[in-house]
Amino acid sequence: MAEEKKLTARSEDFAEWYNEVVLRSELADYSPVKGSMVIRPWGYGIWENMQRALDAMLKETGHENAYFPLLIPMSFIEREKDHVKGFAPELAVVTQAGGKELEEPYAIRPTSETIIYAMYAKWVQSYRDLPILMNQWANVMRWEMRTRLFLRTAEFLWQEGHTAHASAEEAEAEALMILGVYRKFMEEWIALPPMTGRKSDTEKFAGAVSTHTLEALMQDNKALQAGTSHFLGQNFAKQFDLKFQTEDGREEYAWNTSWGVSTRLVGALVMCHGDDAGIVVPPKLAPIQVVVVPILGGAEEAAVRAKAETVAKRLRASGVRVKVDGRENVTAGAKYYEWERKGVPFRVEIGPKDIAKEQLALVRRVTPEGEKRKAFVPEAQALDQLPSKLDAFQVELLHAARERRDANTVRGVKSIDELAEALDGGAGFVLTGWSGDPSVEAEVKERTKATLRAIVDEEFRSPTAPAKCVSGKAASIAEVAWARAY
Repeated sequence: MAEEKKLTARSEDFAEWYNEVVLRSELADYSPVKGSMVIRPWGYGIWENMQRALDAMLKETGHENAYFPLLIPMSFIEREKDHVKGFAPELAVVTQAGGKELEEPYAIRPTSETIIYAMYAKWVQSYRDLPILMNQWANVMRWEMRTRLFLRTAEFLWQEGHTAHASAEEAEAEALMILGVYRKFMEEWIALPPMTGRKSDTEKFAGAVSTHTLEALMQDNKALQAGTSHFLGQNFAKQFDLKFQTEDGREEYAWNTSWGVSTRLVGALVMCHGDDAGIVVPPKLAPIQVVVVPILGGAEEAAVRAKAETVAKRLRASGVRVKVDGRENVTAGAKYYEWERKGVPFRVEIGPKDIAKEQLALVRRVTPEGEKRKAFVPEAQALDQLPSKLDAFQVELLHAARERRDANTVRGVKSIDELAEALDGGAGFVLTGWSGDPSVEAEVKERTKATLRAIVDEEFRSPTAPAKCVSGKAASIAEVAWARAY
């Protein structure tokens, strides 16, 4: 049942810890299909809770769900030159079906801009048909050579939103609005505080005019691109003849956006909150928020089981997701180890002595420094307080992650040598000035293995704007965040 071997410590080998904890927490497993994974029920339960929360937020902003085909004609992919150039190395292509060669190959969906805008072109005639605000939940395939569970796999799950608008201003506002929705979702549900900004032209989405990004910092101080929102301009509209008649009778191409987050966020959750005992799941996303473990054996076993069920019933009535672990073939200690490894926020232990004293033993998965993890609380009080304790746990995880991000963000770096020194010293985000020259990006990457993660939004800029580019060769036009990244 539960493995007794300890996980590799994060400080010893963070990458190995990550792989072990994903497997042994039963989030996912390797599949027989090279580069793809099987998402197990515990991992899929977390993804389902993410999906429900974000789906509701998108619908509140007027977006509707739809579904488009998995297979995309290669001629569609090839119409947008930057798009095909960006995705060509990752395409999986179907050339045979029904026992014969296809007249035209199909790409297995790497992203859906092309097929969606081809359909929009059929549906749009007038400005009255705009805006179109659609989202789809789907799987995509990008033929990755170096894969890692959740973070980078050949097939993964995501949502992709695609919109069409009558003006550039409306489309740009949409892209920024979605960036805000994503940030709120990440902070309030995953307890993941991203740094936001705009990608450089080198790093932006293939075919976009501009890409807005959410960059999260993991415990090993590497950055993870947690989500993106793209202003596509009229690039795809022109390729797919997505036109509309304006209010004054002119014909114009529509303006588009696309945006998405994926199951990569499950990996982000693991690397942001996990510890050497396993993963830590924020209460809002935990498939089980409280596990009740009756201490079995002896003459009072029936009474202990009955009390456990009563406690669970009371908690469910309060809206808490709860499970009673009454397995007879597993020791209480093994159950504790298993549920800690899976990151359940609270454990309730109930034995004969607890019944006699009308108390419950509450064990919190992680606690602020100086607090005890286990507390004996009068039963009525424990049941009344658990919902608010779950809320507090959620908030504390966000605060801890934000403090860690800020503590590992270095500012005022003025040269590439200083940038390399900061990164080698364990910095996460390093903010510098930048001239806008792509050759500086290439030089920094070659010398430090870091990439330009974002031209940072105003909220994250330094009090005094950098005057010179980190290269030392030109004036700065923007403050940017560099980091080594997944």
